[in-house]
Amino acid sequence: MTSDPGLAIEATGLVKTFGQVRAVDGVDLAVPAGTVYAVLGPNGAGKTTTIRMLATLLRPDAGTARVFGHDVVSEPGAVRARISLTGQYASLDEDLTGRENLVLLARLRGYPRPAAAARAGDLLAAFALTDAAGRLVKSYSGGMRRRLDIAASLIATPGLLFLDEPTTGLDPGSRHQVWDALRVLVTAGTTVLLTTQYLDEADRLADRIAVIDHGRVIAEGTSGELKASAGTSVLRLRLHDPADRPRAAQILARTLQAPARPGADPAALSAPVPAATGTGGPGGELSGVLAALSGAGIAVTEFGLAQPQLEEVFLALTGYTAAPGTAHEEDAA
Repeated sequence: MTSDPGLAIEATGLVKTFGQVRAVDGVDLAVPAGTVYAVLGPNGAGKTTTIRMLATLLRPDAGTARVFGHDVVSEPGAVRARISLTGQYASLDEDLTGRENLVLLARLRGYPRPAAAARAGDLLAAFALTDAAGRLVKSYSGGMRRRLDIAASLIATPGLLFLDEPTTGLDPGSRHQVWDALRVLVTAGTTVLLTTQYLDEADRLADRIAVIDHGRVIAEGTSGELKASAGTSVLRLRLHDPADRPRAAQILARTLQAPARPGADPAALSAPVPAATGTGGPGGELSGVLAALSGAGIAVTEFGLAQPQLEEVFLALTGYTAAPGTAHEEDAA
């Protein structure tokens, strides 16, 4: 296998089975160096198992993978020298301060005491934790712990950082703090491969996204490419009376020959508009839907056609939505 110097990760046909369960079933990945690459998928899709193979923690049953040109099976030492891995849960000593955690890890990595203190100070500043450096970690918020955990994985700056569900269980403010920290990290030249179920996380952070389901990559590309691959516009409506939504959903499904999807707003509905449907283009479809709703006595306060959101692409590809707040994969390992 000839290595591409522009790629941080090259994987072809990766397979991993646990008993009768084929957790990873022929995954191919090509991750450009210096980018954020998201692996998106539901629980049990094979995301964590894939990362464990790429990080040399599991041996593939079939296929090949290289990290910066080094084979994960025959050159595990060379791979480990270039990577760092942060799992789903923080691995910090809660009875030490933030600074003490980082200094301890730096000393374990062979830093002399003055250099360890300097490195800890640099990382605390980079992750906006200087003011909390002297506090015990047990007093940190979830977002602060996660930022400290990521900082700990960067004691020796890796060429490639694996992040498995980096914002699991965090509130929106803490998630944004972690995102900001990751953007700074990538600007400094580190490649990041993250797994996530949060669609907005992949949409906002990733240069490219692979969607994995049942151990296979079922789609890959930029966020825009994945949205365009759905081949549809999406009709979005807001009804005057939320009680009309069940009848409106039936009318959309009948008119567009596609399932309608309720929104978080009890008066909201959306439905894909297949490009090949009808002869009048998307505008003709919109007029037909509005006429049908009006004929049924259903008032519409807002409507419009738009490109599919990443969540709608994910639904189309996998048949179900990502589960916010339960981003934990129970791979057998």
